[in-house]
Amino acid sequence: MKVNLQEIIDHIEMQFEGTGAYVNLKTGEVVSISEEDLRDAEVIDEQEISELPDWRQVNMEIAIEFIEHEDDYEALPTEMDYNAYGMMERFIATLIDDKQSAILDDAIRGKGAFRRFKDKAADLGLLEAWYRYQGQCYREIAIEWCEIKGITYKE
Repeated sequence: MKVNLQEIIDHIEMQFEGTGAYVNLKTGEVVSISEEDLRDAEVIDEQEISELPDWRQVNMEIAIEFIEHEDDYEALPTEMDYNAYGMMERFIATLIDDKQSAILDDAIRGKGAFRRFKDKAADLGLLEAWYRYQGQCYREIAIEWCEIKGITYKE
């Protein structure tokens, strides 16, 4: 079984508070499950599931499968594991232009750092370079995670 590396990268990038992303170690499927769906899956019955909208039924099926076979799943790294703020700092360190570096370094200080950083990077014409750099970082995080967990991946 090989896991699709791009799916892992996409799920790491798109995680948000209240949702976990996991790889099913038996199937290679990558899923995201909200805390709300996990709570609901603990108490919902089949009749109630059938009355839900289709998209919600799918979410419930995934959550129930996860609960019933939790040992088959491995959690993907979260922002707490890879330090998104540090990514910005490392990107700034790659810049040759000292003025650009200083502007972005100033932007990441204090509350709202991520939004200010992106705004300033856009103003400086560096947003595409940032996205490429960030994408490469996520790729390295995903590959390292797979290697640590002994998970075979495909490009």
